[in-house]
Amino acid sequence: MLAKTNLIIAVCLVGLNFLAGCKQGKDEKQLALQFNDNVDLFDRRAMVGPQDDGTHVVATSQIINPVGNTVIFPGRPTDLALNNAETILAVKNKSDLVFLDVANQSLKQTLAIPDGGNTFAGIAWSLHDSLVWTTDTKGFLRSAILGEDGMFNWHKEVSLKGPEREDNNRSYPGGFVIDEEKDLIFVVLSRNNTLGIVNTKSMELEAQIPVGIAPFTVVIKDSKAYVSNWGGRVPGPEDKTGLTSGSKAVVDPKTGIGSSGTVSMVDLESREVMKEISVGLLPCNMTLSADGSRLYVANANSDIVSVIDTEDDKLLKTIDTKPIPDLPFGSAPNALVLDPSGKSLFVANGGNNLLVLIDLETDKVTELIPTGWYPGAVVLNKAGTELFVANVKGIGGRWEGRSKGGFNSHDHMGSVTFIPVPGKEELNKYSLQAAANMRLPKISEAMNIEATEEKIVPVPTRPGEKSVFKHVLYIIKENRTYDQVFGDLPQGNGDTTLCHFGREVTPNHHALAEKYVLLDNTYCNGVLSADGHMWAMEGFVTDYLEKSFGGFVRSYPYDGDDALAYASSGFIWDKVLDAGLTFRDYGEFVQAEIKPKDATWTELYNQFKAGTDDIKIKATTELHTLEPYLCPTYVGFPGKVQDVYRAGEFIKELKEFEKNDALPNFMVMLLPNDHTVGTREGYPTPRATVADNDLALGQIVEAVSNSKFWKETAIFVIQDDPQAGLDHVDGRRTVALCISPYTKRGEVISTHYNQNSYLRTIELILGLTPMSQFDLLAEPLVDCFTNEADFTPYKALPNQIPLDEMNPSLTAIAGKKQLYFAKKSMEMPLDDIDQADEGVFNRIIWHSVKGYDVPYPDLASIKKE
Repeated sequence: MLAKTNLIIAVCLVGLNFLAGCKQGKDEKQLALQFNDNVDLFDRRAMVGPQDDGTHVVATSQIINPVGNTVIFPGRPTDLALNNAETILAVKNKSDLVFLDVANQSLKQTLAIPDGGNTFAGIAWSLHDSLVWTTDTKGFLRSAILGEDGMFNWHKEVSLKGPEREDNNRSYPGGFVIDEEKDLIFVVLSRNNTLGIVNTKSMELEAQIPVGIAPFTVVIKDSKAYVSNWGGRVPGPEDKTGLTSGSKAVVDPKTGIGSSGTVSMVDLESREVMKEISVGLLPCNMTLSADGSRLYVANANSDIVSVIDTEDDKLLKTIDTKPIPDLPFGSAPNALVLDPSGKSLFVANGGNNLLVLIDLETDKVTELIPTGWYPGAVVLNKAGTELFVANVKGIGGRWEGRSKGGFNSHDHMGSVTFIPVPGKEELNKYSLQAAANMRLPKISEAMNIEATEEKIVPVPTRPGEKSVFKHVLYIIKENRTYDQVFGDLPQGNGDTTLCHFGREVTPNHHALAEKYVLLDNTYCNGVLSADGHMWAMEGFVTDYLEKSFGGFVRSYPYDGDDALAYASSGFIWDKVLDAGLTFRDYGEFVQAEIKPKDATWTELYNQFKAGTDDIKIKATTELHTLEPYLCPTYVGFPGKVQDVYRAGEFIKELKEFEKNDALPNFMVMLLPNDHTVGTREGYPTPRATVADNDLALGQIVEAVSNSKFWKETAIFVIQDDPQAGLDHVDGRRTVALCISPYTKRGEVISTHYNQNSYLRTIELILGLTPMSQFDLLAEPLVDCFTNEADFTPYKALPNQIPLDEMNPSLTAIAGKKQLYFAKKSMEMPLDDIDQADEGVFNRIIWHSVKGYDVPYPDLASIKKE
């Protein structure tokens, strides 16, 4: 990548055209076209992490290069509060409160949340700066008090009771307002769907007022409270609904995605909702104008700000926050603040990694200000001279001063950026920089590609081209980094010391990477399964999930059980079906019904080998739109169902498709057992479960490549996330494969790819339009293909590790450390995915493979043994 100064100069023409167009009111389509003559400066082979010029490249293929001064710390900050003296900035971080010295712009103190994490929003100071309040995932509103030593310590707390539900009785409190004159705190209770009223004298929750679904925060004006509801209005009898954390939300009947966003106006005297004002989707942070006449609402799932007239409590207008209005969905405006004059609005666009400055006279975006990765909160001092921005994902998970020996996707490095409010000349420069960082020239170019002569190619990249492929099989696996599987391949950029499941365990993965292409610079965009499956299926993750990492109290929607977790732009299968193409789902967003429920791994494996069906396995889904497309016997989790069974169910259907000449155009498949269940008694060893996964993949590829459809089929394989391991490049680098007759042979491809690259490639092959800015931006897998076909089928390699190589029983283990980790495996909630402590779980896998005398790599983020 070019040095920072060269980058700014190189995009100068782009930025000047952008600004001039905004000022002169040029046609917005023409404005976007002006980017076509400029070159995207992103290095196509850039690795994620710090670059030589001081910038960072992140897995979403964006450049992080904030202006001002940035303070980096472990975690994911979601909210900010500046004390009244404007000397201390309190940061609501993933698992703690971070206090920053404003004058020195430095870390002052970190105060861990007792036995839990912070929620998505809600932090505020008392009038006298002696107390700061926050809401946590255990359901407490708690305060920290300033001591004589200048440090904060936990003080008082109020338990905010949640709904009486067996699975989850936490209230998940969010934003709040302190009324010190009345000794009250008004706090939203997300899972209760209420506005709670806390008496700070009795320290009790004295009342709750029902509002909309999944309230986010509250703003008070005189005797009225305005509550933004992530899930919108309470459904009526005619509404199509979907589940969200025990409640029902209004959904789009066609997609199953949450389709309502509202602001509840509450009369605080009568304590009743007087109006429900419809706004955009996932309404979150709000701010009042100085005179209180206007309420501005950020709608993270609609790319707009809603403006409410507070005199008659009606929606006045909406403002588009995308840097260029013609851009597709994906800017994710989620926080906002007015300048003191009331003429301009600063809005945090999480998806674009910047603040947009909106002129409220024209309601147009006029300038851009670069921030860190995913700005999620913004505060302005009273004088209007300094901005404070909390960057939820900061610089990603790679900071050289913190991790040694390898990187993990859970090494969250959030940040706060201090930005002096810029003048006009600086704003011009910042706009250029922000446009380059979000790669606006590349996005604009992709939006305006000219047609070419009609021809047949593997991956069409221009209108007029058509693909040789008519069928795509998209396989999602679970939780492995590149180094864990391919670290032993000398031709790629691997680290043998971090390799867990090398050639002996994964002969088919190795053979497929060597026969076709080895991708050694491919990344998951997400961290874990909750966001990983959304990136893999939607190419985007909403604010709803990005701010849930303090504890996924509402849901952990890897299996499609939360209607509010989905992007308004839809899923890849929605695009397929809209195009009139056919679709089949093998395990993705699927729940398993196994009868009897207590069937063991061994019983299921014996049944598989015998070819009987006494134990019934049925696929179900919470997403009603998927029901017609499910393979009824193919389930995702749990891990006690073998991947070779899953492969067998697919192959049965493949044979029927051959008889009927009816292979679906698009098939998505979950192949999850490389996740493992650690060293739990009664289950196979980690390497045996990965061997099961490897054999199943080999069998699937063999079956497809020997079928009548092989000449027109592409198979893409990637992980949902790489969280259960380490990688020497970055914790998000992952195992990925590209398999087809037109795939190159025996090459190493080091082009920067991610999950969106896979989605973009599928879209181009099937003739689909992009879902969001992120798949439009992504580099398609063009470098992996050739026009010369090789139709030689693949022959699956047999497993070298017995699939029933079982973990020893606790009574048979003599080693102290081995017994310790075996007991931990028994204690951990491994029946469902990602509920266990990943730091401990990763150590269990490491030692089971490497041996109990081999030290785990030194990671500052994980406690030493």
